[in-house]
Amino acid sequence: MGGNKLKIAILGLGEAGSRFANDLVKRGVTVSGYDPLPRYVLEPAVKLASSNAEAAQGADIVLSVNVSAMSETVAAEVVAVLQPGQLYAELNTASPATKRAVAAIVQPSGALAVDVAIMAPVPPKGILTPFLLSGPGAALFAEMLRPLALDIVVLTDAMGEAATRKLLRSIVYKGVAAVIGEAVAAGRSLGLEPYIREQIRSVIGGNDDLIDRFLEGSKTHALRRSHELEAVVDMLDGLHIDPVMSSATLTSLLNLIPQTTPH
Repeated sequence: MGGNKLKIAILGLGEAGSRFANDLVKRGVTVSGYDPLPRYVLEPAVKLASSNAEAAQGADIVLSVNVSAMSETVAAEVVAVLQPGQLYAELNTASPATKRAVAAIVQPSGALAVDVAIMAPVPPKGILTPFLLSGPGAALFAEMLRPLALDIVVLTDAMGEAATRKLLRSIVYKGVAAVIGEAVAAGRSLGLEPYIREQIRSVIGGNDDLIDRFLEGSKTHALRRSHELEAVVDMLDGLHIDPVMSSATLTSLLNLIPQTTPH
């Protein structure tokens, strides 16, 4: 495998996966991909396969970029075609337990699993979005992609470590965004929006632009962030911590989805 040209398979060509595919082919990488319902424009050089298994076969690196609910299913679909020396990277925002379950599915093939946490929205940076890595194949993943100068930080060889850090951070960031959204909505209803914005600024040390970014981010990415908070709740349940605040944040995001997704 590999030769002089890196071969990467992308399983899931949604907003993130399609952007990664397009960016990678522009950097000279051979890219194959599969999505049951492709909706995004792809570069002509991206080779569309007829299944996840077909896309993954013979790739140096397989990137699973779906939704967390599909993580284990997709891994099970491709494990029969995986080979020793391949890397299977799980990029979905899933709980640490799910990341470890994916690694267990992949392990019999001899391929090395990688836990990749995408640490910022994929637009606008695309493949240059910061990635946090852990798992058995993390160091090799970073080494193989070094020529592309990606933003990669490797933690440990333990699957789930990257996911843990991302989700722990999400408790704070998404929780703050939910509180700001509720406070501003209340302020507007009472005719006191300037007052509540002043109170928020005193807490976050920011300005109105920062407040607006929190508000718009929650609306624009409500569906994706709701999946993220589901993974947070799953992680906290596994730690026997009552996810009171994170469950409330999840509810606030679910309430925004009908306003931001087509019907």
